[in-house]
Order: sequence, then C-alpha cells, then structure tokens
Amino acid sequence: MPAERLSMRKTREVLRLTWALGLSGRKAAGSAAVARSTVSECLRRAAAAHLTWAQVEALSDAQLEARLYPPPPRPAAGARPLPDWQVLHEELRGKGVTRFRLWEEYRQSCPEGYAYSRFCELFRAWGRQLDVVMRQDHKAGEKLFVDYAGQTVPLIDAESGEVSEAQIFVAVLGASNYTYAEATRSQGLADWTASHARAFSFLGGVPELVICDNLKAGVGSAHRYEPEINPTYQELLAHYGCACLPARVARPRDKAKVENGVKYVETYMLARLRSHTFFTLVELNAALAAVLTGLNEKPFQKLPGSRRSQFLALEQPRLAPLPASPWVFAEWLRVKVGIDYHVEVRGHYYSVPYQLVSERLDVRLTAATVECLRGGKRVASHLRSARRGGHTTVAAHMPRAHRAYAEWTPQRLVRWAEETGPETARLVAAIMAARAHPQQGFRSCLGLLGLGKRYGAARLEAACGRALLVGGTSYKSVRSILAAGLDQQEPPAAPPRQLALEHENIRGPHYYS
Repeated sequence: MPAERLSMRKTREVLRLTWALGLSGRKAAGSAAVARSTVSECLRRAAAAHLTWAQVEALSDAQLEARLYPPPPRPAAGARPLPDWQVLHEELRGKGVTRFRLWEEYRQSCPEGYAYSRFCELFRAWGRQLDVVMRQDHKAGEKLFVDYAGQTVPLIDAESGEVSEAQIFVAVLGASNYTYAEATRSQGLADWTASHARAFSFLGGVPELVICDNLKAGVGSAHRYEPEINPTYQELLAHYGCACLPARVARPRDKAKVENGVKYVETYMLARLRSHTFFTLVELNAALAAVLTGLNEKPFQKLPGSRRSQFLALEQPRLAPLPASPWVFAEWLRVKVGIDYHVEVRGHYYSVPYQLVSERLDVRLTAATVECLRGGKRVASHLRSARRGGHTTVAAHMPRAHRAYAEWTPQRLVRWAEETGPETARLVAAIMAARAHPQQGFRSCLGLLGLGKRYGAARLEAACGRALLVGGTSYKSVRSILAAGLDQQEPPAAPPRQLALEHENIRGPHYYS
C-alpha cells in the first residue's frame, strides 16, 4: 500500500522529530500520528533531495513541496510512448478492470513502454490535474449516493399564507456524476422511499449499491460494522434488487460524491430559483426538473463530455433493469397478540389464529392491507380499516368451542368480576353483550378489572354502578368516573316520571282524526 502523502506542516514536524530531536521512526510516527511507512517515505524523499534540517527551516511550503515532490519529467521527443490517460481513466470504471490489466494491454501495444511502477506514477500524476470528485474510482453502474441538501425551499400555502420548508433529495451516480434531485414535504420514511423509487425510474435502471447517510428513515441503528437497516427501506431495496451500504458516522468522505452533488444542486439549481415563489410541490418539482436538465448537460471543465453523456456511455448499459411491478410503500410494526386473539394496529383490532395468543408478530401495513407475519410467514391478512376501536374478525381465527381457549371465556370474566361485586359483573356482561363476538370485549373487561388494582375494589364497584345508572357501559366511562372521583359522590337521582296530563281543555289525539 503506498505511503500517505503528508501536508507540508506534517512533513516539517516529521523532519523536526527525526532530525532535530533525534527520535526513531517509530516514536516520530506515534508523535505525529502518522504511519511508520509514511515517516520512512518522507525521510527517503528528503535524503534524495539532499536536504538538511537547516535548509528545511529556511524553505517555504511551496519550495519544500517542489523539492520533495517534483513533477514527473515531461517525456522528450522520441521517448517512450505514453498511453491516452483519458481513455484509461474511463476504462478503469468498468467492472473488473484494474491498473495492472490496463498496463498489460499498454505493454502489448507498446513493448518498449514504461514499467508498471512508472506507469502508475505517471497515471497518478495525470489524475492530480483533475477535480477531487473526478479522481475517485467508481465502477460504472455500481454505486448511487443519496442524501438531502442542507438548504430547503419555502412553500407558501395559497389560502392560509403559512410557509413550510420543502426538503431537497439528491442522488448521484458514482462513475458519471449523473444527478437526480426532487423536493419532498419531509425526510420521513414515506418520502425517503418514494424518492428512491422515482430516482430509479429517472435513471431507467438500478445500481448495485445505494450509499446513504445514517438518517433514521434509512438506518434504524447506526453501527460501524453492522448497521441496522430500516425494515421498510430494506424491503424497498430488495424489491429493486440492490443493497444499502450506509456511510460511517462522521465520515463524510464515504459519501463525498453526494456531498459534491449537493453542493452543485445548491449552487447551480437552487440559486437560480431563489427569487421564485412556489405554492405547491408540483410547481417546485417542475422548476427543479428544468434546471436539472441543464446541470446534467453542462460540459465538464477538465474532462470531455457532460454528466449525461458519461451516463449514457458508461453507466446506463450497466444498470440492472427496473422490476416489473411498482413499489408499494409499507410500514413494519411489532405487535403482541392479546388474549382475544386480536392485534392492535393504528387503533383498530385485527384477528389472528387463536393459537398465537401472547406471541409477538410482525405487521406489514400498507394503505390498503394489514399482513401479520410470524417468523417471516404470513399468518393473517386483512383489508385495512380506519375505524378506531373497531374489530375485524375472521371466523376461522376463532377457537372451535373454545376448547383450546378455555382459560379465557366470557363466563370466567364474569365470575372474576363477581369477586369485585355484582355491579362490576353486570357491567362486564353488558360490555361483552354489546359486541358482535364476546371475545371482542375481552380487552375492555380486562382493563376494567385492572382499575381495581389502582383504585380498590370498593371504588370500582361504586363506579360500575354509577356507569350502569347513566348508561356509560365502557371502560373509558368507568375510568373517567374514577379519575373525577364521581364514585364517591351521591348517585344522580333518577329523572322524575312524567305524568300524563288530563284536563278538559286539552285536546287529545282523537281531535285531529
């Protein structure tokens, strides 16, 4: 592995430690926080340049750098032929292509050409003339870098005048720098995954890897070695047949490509739109799309072509095809099966086979369906319901004659409630009688009996009696009565019975017949 090239400040420090202080290479490397091989390379170059410590102190940084790292000599007329470095730079982006392979082909065409070490040195010297973003070696079709821009765009509600900030999603291909950008309402999971789907559609294909930052929508738990990918994001990647490689925390170089892409989006695109006023996302994205075309077709400064021409020539042929079916957003939840063999999802209760009582299941929630899975295998599926507090029950999930479910029955709950008092037992029976299936009332009854542990059996009995009197036959009614202390007050008097009025001046119904 080649030694790291030090800054001139570090170089002076290494030379000071070794020449002026007389430290060994190991101690100098530890003190300067560099590798021993780097110290050795620095000393080798200084010795080859015939420098002394007194001369180093007298030289400026530019002069010292010129002495230690002189530019490669320009080949004289008639010298060994040089390859076309630009062509090799593009060839190197192909999968499986290495410098050694390119050198072998160079020597086959030019047997009198340079040796491998000199070939690599000249190649690196040519590469230093390019921008940093261009020098990175990324294989065509391999990596897509994604992130959000730090700059947002204000959206104004035309009716209320309220201002919200639109987030700017940016995706950049590694080999060609071909860029995609769009505006979303948030950086939440739904917007994050939808932006990926639209980015893949824009590219017309799928790369092998997606390099993302550690935001929660993509990475549930950041870790240096085993980051935990969000289940919904993982499902998106599996649908498109690619993988995610999260950048390391506080390592911006891992995603330097998209960092530069974000910079170009902000300076080239958002700067052009800064004086515009946008009222809808559709309007903003239409403006972004128009400016994005100019960014991708803008010629490179130090390379031939543009992002789009490089994309069409290098990356597009190597992208995997898009899947036949569209991506459907789904959330993943972890739930526990209640004693009534139902799971609660967004305030609604869905049944699962009664044998799964007390087990934990994974729930895949889409806009239309609710799927319950155990160990990756689907055990129940329902149409999604927005009715809070309601139940969706499949008859096949119910126990047959409750033989396998004898521990919990309506009769047992009533007997348990009788230990508190007759009013509590009456209310428990009324709650289960009001449901299409008595088991749908089990949760409410257990919650009701649980109030006795907090307020005591006597207060619960009084609260149940008051609830029956006022027609509040639900867990929430009893909880409200206990919280307000109404169970300790006199029960409300029954409304007076209205007597029939009889008077000779009052017309009866027969008058109008």
